Formats: sequence, C-alpha cells, structure tokens
Amino acid sequence: MPSLDIVSRVDHQEIDNAVNNTRKALAQRFDFRGSKTQLTYDRKAGHLSMLTEDKMKMEAVREMFLQAAAKRKIELRAFDFAAPEPAAGGDLKRTVTVREGLSQDLAKHIVKAIKATKMKVQASIQGDEVRLSGKKIDDLRACMDLLRADERIDVPLQFVNMKS
Repeated sequence: MPSLDIVSRVDHQEIDNAVNNTRKALAQRFDFRGSKTQLTYDRKAGHLSMLTEDKMKMEAVREMFLQAAAKRKIELRAFDFAAPEPAAGGDLKRTVTVREGLSQDLAKHIVKAIKATKMKVQASIQGDEVRLSGKKIDDLRACMDLLRADERIDVPLQFVNMKS
C-alpha cells in the first residue's frame, strides 16, 4: 500500500551558510562600516538574532538575509520574524524563529483538509508529521497537490519517505 510522510524541515547547514553570506555582504557595505551590526544563528535553539543601531539598518539586514536564504534555496516561509525591540545602548534587536515540524493545529488542519476531499486516503498524525496512505499512488499525488495549493498552510511542506 503506497504511503508518504508530510513534514516541515529545514537544512540547518544552509541557514548557517546564508548567515555567513549575509555577514560577508555586511562587511562590504559602506553604510555598515563602523556599526555594531551582528547576525548570529543558534542552531540548537533554532533562532537567529539580529542586532543593529536603527530601524533602517535592521530592515537592510533582514532583506540581505532573505536574499541569501533564497539563493541557498531555503523556503522563506520557514522564518518567523519578530518585531524589533529596543536593546541596551539604544540598539535594536530582532529574533527570528526557524519554524520546523508541524504544529498540532496545522497537522489537524491537514488531516481535515484531506478527509474533506473524500479520497480513499488515510491520514494520521504521528508526532510532528502526518502519514498518508492509500490504495493508489495517484490519490497520494492528488493530496500533495491539494496541500501545495492550500494558502492557510504557512510553513514549507516536504513529502518524504514515499513508498509504493
């Protein structure tokens, strides 16, 4: 019986590379010379932190990071940017959360959307992923297309472990 897993994962090495590329680009820009701009990535916690002097530079760092991430083929929906908040010394700090895994609410929404199609496919929640199984592989592919088109799903989905 064909089956597949629906997951939401990001490649942490690629995020690390995007952060390093952004740091290099910051070092080359003349408007960032002499500024206290920092961009760090905590791989274990899944957080990026941006620290800079004003709102304009904060938006420039954000845009530069998103461009670097897009070049590394990282889905931009995987990043959740918090609002900039004041830090020590009059600086601004922003925390960016890397979203990974399916939340319980999103997994329930996926299962409900699949069951609403009345296809002969079973969907079950297993931790932070959803397993799909059905009699025909074409039904699984139709479910994949349905989920890709769903605008309420705000995290990048990958379809892995496909067995026929």
